[in-house]
Amino acid sequence: MLRINNIKQPLNSTIEKLKKETAEKLLCQPKDLHDFRISKKSIDARNKQNVHFVYSVDCNIATQIPTDKDIEVLSPEEKLIFKIKDNGTRPVVVGSGPAGMFAGLALAEAGLRPIILERGADVETRQKKVDTFWKTGILDTETNVQFGEGGAGTFSDGKLMSGIKKDTFTTKVMHELYAAGAPAEILYLAKPHIGTDNLRIVVRNIRKKIETLGGEYRFNSRLDGLIIKDSQLVAIKIYHNEETYELPANRLFLAIGHSARDTFEMLHRFGVYMTQKPFSVGARIEHKQIAINKAQYGAAAQNPYLGAADYKLAVHLPNGRSAYTFCMCPGGTVVAAASEKRRVVTNGMSEFARNKENANAALLVGVGTEDFASPHPLAGMYFQRKLEERAFVLGGKNYCAPAQLVGDFLQTKASTHGGDVEPSYKPTVVWSDFSALYPPEIANAMRAGIAEMAKKLRGYDAYDAVLTGVETRSSSPVRIVRDGTMQSNIRGLYPCGEGAGYAGGITSSAADALKVVYSLCTK
Repeated sequence: MLRINNIKQPLNSTIEKLKKETAEKLLCQPKDLHDFRISKKSIDARNKQNVHFVYSVDCNIATQIPTDKDIEVLSPEEKLIFKIKDNGTRPVVVGSGPAGMFAGLALAEAGLRPIILERGADVETRQKKVDTFWKTGILDTETNVQFGEGGAGTFSDGKLMSGIKKDTFTTKVMHELYAAGAPAEILYLAKPHIGTDNLRIVVRNIRKKIETLGGEYRFNSRLDGLIIKDSQLVAIKIYHNEETYELPANRLFLAIGHSARDTFEMLHRFGVYMTQKPFSVGARIEHKQIAINKAQYGAAAQNPYLGAADYKLAVHLPNGRSAYTFCMCPGGTVVAAASEKRRVVTNGMSEFARNKENANAALLVGVGTEDFASPHPLAGMYFQRKLEERAFVLGGKNYCAPAQLVGDFLQTKASTHGGDVEPSYKPTVVWSDFSALYPPEIANAMRAGIAEMAKKLRGYDAYDAVLTGVETRSSSPVRIVRDGTMQSNIRGLYPCGEGAGYAGGITSSAADALKVVYSLCTK
C-alpha cells in the first residue's frame, strides 16, 4: 500500500479530481489506482485568499512507484490480538467512559467475560436525567454529565484528536468507534469529531458488542471499597440499590474518570498510592460562530464545504503561567456539568452538525502545587471544589452559572447585562463579577491570556463575548501511581485513562486502557 501526501485541492473538489491528481503524482491513470481511500483531510487556511483542503490518500498500483518525497510505502497494519490467561476470576472494570469501554472490549475479546461497573445509568436513562437537570436544576449525583454510560465524553463535542502518536492502539480505537456507528470521516479527518448525538449511539453499540462477547454491565453500581490481603486485591465492595455487596476481584481496571472524587478519597483511605497532578481551571468563552468563521477563513467563511471553524490557542505569560483554549466546540453550547451538590461546573458540547449559533471553548490557566497550599495528594481536588462552591454562590445557589462579558472582565468591573452574544448555558446565567470567583493570580492570567490570544485570533477579546464559570474538570487532579506492570502498589489494581492521570480525552483514554490490558497478554 502506498500513501501519497500533500495533495492540495480546492474546496469544491470531487473524488474524481482527487483521483486524477493522485494518478498524476504516481505517473499513471486514475483507472490504475486500486484500493483507493482517503487517509487524511485537513484545511489549510493560512492564506485567507486561498483556503483549500490538503489530502493524503492510500492506494495500490501495479506500475513502478515514482521517487517522490510525498510518496511513501506503508508497512502492513498490525492488528491487536488480546491473549490473556484466565485465572479463574472474572476481571472487573470500574467505569464505562472511553477507558472503561475499551478495557472491557479488550478483555471481552480475550474471552474473559469482564464485569463493567458503572455508578450511573445506561445512556438512555442518563440522557433523560441530564435533560431534567438542565431544565429544572434537579441534580442526580450518580447520573449526570460526568457519571453514566459513556463517561464525561458523551456530553461533549466528541473530539478524537490526541497528543499521542498514532499507533496500533489508537488505530483500533478509531476503527471500533466507526464500527459502532461513528461517521466514516473520523478515519481520515485531521480534526475528527463524533458529536454528542452520535456518541450516544456509539457507546450503546459498544456495550452490545461487549455483552455479545460475554461481558456484563452493571449500572447504578459504585465501587465502594477494596478487600486486600498482603498487598494483593482479592475482592471489592459494590454499592447498589442502597445495599453493599462483595465481589471477588483480583484484576481490577480503574477507569473512573476525572470527577469520581469520592472514589479518589476511598482509594486514598485504602492506601493506594497517588500524587498531585497539575491541571487547569478557567471558564467557558463564547463568541458568535460566524465571527470565528470570518476570523479563521476570511472571505471563504460562508463556504458550505468548510463548516463551522474551530481554533486552538496557547500563550506563555510573563509571570510564568500558561493560558490556553481546550475542548473547543464549534456551533455548540455551554452545559451545566455538576456532579456534586452545591457546586457549579461548566463544560462544552456540540452535536455532529455543529450548527448552533455560538462557538465556545474552555479558556484555561495552568495550576499546580504552588496553588494548592498543601502536600496532600487530593489537594488539587479540594482546590477545584472551592472554585465550584464559589460559582454556585455567585450563580444564585440554584445551579445557574455566573457569567461576565469579556470586556467587563478585562476592565475588572461587574457585568449587569448581556450583549450581542446570547449565553447558551441552561438553566440560565447570572451576570457577575469574576473577581469574586477566581484567586487574583488566576483571574489576571486569564485577562493576559485573552489579550495575547486576540493577537492570534481577531475578535477573541470582543467586548460582548461571554465568559461562563467555572471550568475545573479539564483533566484529573491526581495521578494514581502505576509501575512497569501497569499495576498500582496494590497488586491486581490497574489504573488507566484520564481519571488515573495517564490520558486526556476520548482517544488517548481509550488507547491507554488498551495498552494496560495488552500488558497482560501472553506473547
